[in-house]
Amino acid sequence: MDLENQQRVKDAAEKYGSENVVAILGSSDAEGAEIYAETLTKGDPTFAGPLAGVPLGLAVYHVFEKEIREESDPDAWEDQIGMMEMVLDPEALSEAVRKMREEGSKYTL
Repeated sequence: MDLENQQRVKDAAEKYGSENVVAILGSSDAEGAEIYAETLTKGDPTFAGPLAGVPLGLAVYHVFEKEIREESDPDAWEDQIGMMEMVLDPEALSEAVRKMREEGSKYTL
């Protein structure tokens, strides 16, 4: 996650409260999804960005997770996400984010 996005998330969490911010990730690889989720829950693991040492504990989900799909408009889901679901590994991506959420999130949906 680049430094600008880290700052945007940090600003949103400060403005609205971490308990009111949900991060929905759309990473295409499980390792990247896990690192992004870790950054938003436990803090930047590289200690290079605005979230270094800042454990926001955000509720973090991958767009493929059941909870997010159930809240989405079915037509928009098919139009925007359906094709990616066929070419990526939704289970691995969801599991990577779920793991970090269970380890570091203070909040859920």
